[in-house]
Amino acid sequence: MIGRAIARRLLAAGWDVELAGRTPARMPRDVTAAGGRFTVADYHEPDQLKAAYGAGADLLVDCLCFTAGDARRVLPFASDAGSAVMLSSKAVYVDSRGRHVNSAEAPRFDGPIRETQPTMAPGDGDHSTREGYGANKVAAERVLLDSGAPVTVIRPSKVHGPGNTGPREWVFVKRVLDRRRAVFLAHRGTGVDHTTAAANIASLVELVAARPGARVLNCADPDAPSVLEISRVIARHLGHQWEEMLMDDGTLGRTPWDAIPPVTLDMTAAAGLGYVPAGDYAATVAEAIDWLVAAHRAGDPGQMLPRPGDSYFTRFLDYAAEDRWLARGLAG
Repeated sequence: MIGRAIARRLLAAGWDVELAGRTPARMPRDVTAAGGRFTVADYHEPDQLKAAYGAGADLLVDCLCFTAGDARRVLPFASDAGSAVMLSSKAVYVDSRGRHVNSAEAPRFDGPIRETQPTMAPGDGDHSTREGYGANKVAAERVLLDSGAPVTVIRPSKVHGPGNTGPREWVFVKRVLDRRRAVFLAHRGTGVDHTTAAANIASLVELVAARPGARVLNCADPDAPSVLEISRVIARHLGHQWEEMLMDDGTLGRTPWDAIPPVTLDMTAAAGLGYVPAGDYAATVAEAIDWLVAAHRAGDPGQMLPRPGDSYFTRFLDYAAEDRWLARGLAG
């Protein structure tokens, strides 16, 4: 998702772009049509990475750096490139009590999070766990930033865009496709977990490509829509109307953006460099919504949509519980 958006933006700006991966079939057709090239390389095979990097690059973007080991593997290339970018995450930040967005207890930040906010301690182990993800990201950041290489660490939040293998917007898009007549929203839809368009990450990457340096930058959409606003954006884009059931608690209507207190990112540092976002949430999410609908109607040939029974999405799409609630309301 992120690599696709960056490639598209740079190709449109006249860059010569090469993408590396294990599976040529996953290369987006529009990127190929725009002139992007694909090189087969396994991220965990140093010799293959060296061959893919070749004689060098003006810009190196790493979308797969999750651990300190990953960072050490890519460091020789990042040090050689004119400018380099590592995609990290807002999951690294902790509040005054050490809570982070993957903690059992929700964090409480004092307003929008700046890059100077404390982070988790660097760690190793399994980066796919709730405690391991952010700690490993911090360790990877430290390896690259401490090296002196011209690496910009970008920390996005709740990324959206076409090509997403975990498309959160599916929670509402599927409801529209299923013609649900009501949408349930926990906590009255007031949750706010800042969104980041892949297109906005691409805009920031293009900027730092021309301004190399070792730094950390947040990246988020210029607005921070609430869950209620996100549901309305998606329904409106698809021409669907439903009754909004604003629930006082979190029993029904949970979504991926139910951050209470709100979690937002401060974009002052990026703006100071001259960053201009590609658009707000409503403008940038439209392409992802259309991509989801098109994939669904085509039978999902690329197997990108969540599968029935997907444990992540099942909890957000409990139609049976919602129908029981509606039935009780009608009976009353």
